[in-house]
Amino acid sequence: MGKKKKQSLAALYITLVAIAAIIFLAKHFHIKNFHIIEPDVLYTSGQPQGMDYTRLLYRYHIASIINLRSQAEHRDRNWYNEEVIWVRNNGVKYIELPIEKANYFPNKETQDQFLAIMAEKNNLPVLLHDGSGENRVAMLTSVWLRKVRGFNVEDTVRLAEKLKNQPVTTAEKTFIEQLVN
Repeated sequence: MGKKKKQSLAALYITLVAIAAIIFLAKHFHIKNFHIIEPDVLYTSGQPQGMDYTRLLYRYHIASIINLRSQAEHRDRNWYNEEVIWVRNNGVKYIELPIEKANYFPNKETQDQFLAIMAEKNNLPVLLHDGSGENRVAMLTSVWLRKVRGFNVEDTVRLAEKLKNQPVTTAEKTFIEQLVN
């Protein structure tokens, strides 16, 4: 085999290894349904896993994680233990604000608790998550956007649709419309 052919094969091999590494790292560091709502203030996602936590800490400097999943969901796939151990080992605050999956509209008490957490500078930036990062996350984020950031209904609906990956329902739009500062 000629020298040029060996160099071509070596270059091809290196390229294939590099592509495989990039694909592996992209999947390895992919946080399900991750969104930057406001840099250095609020991020949302589905359930982080494995190295996602390290990325959240070092890239986004997350100070607090707010979990919206209910106690019944804590038994699913051992995610809960991984998350609690990670936050404890990394000095990140862990806050549970459970909202039922089926009835995902946050009640007044949950809204007030969330707004109080967001108002405390030491808690920022916050990662707000549930299992998918969709309905519960979208509705609680809408509360903050409307009541604190003064977003209008249309902009809030648009962002909620982005978080949910689908159009808001009539009930969700009504919920958003009823939120006032």
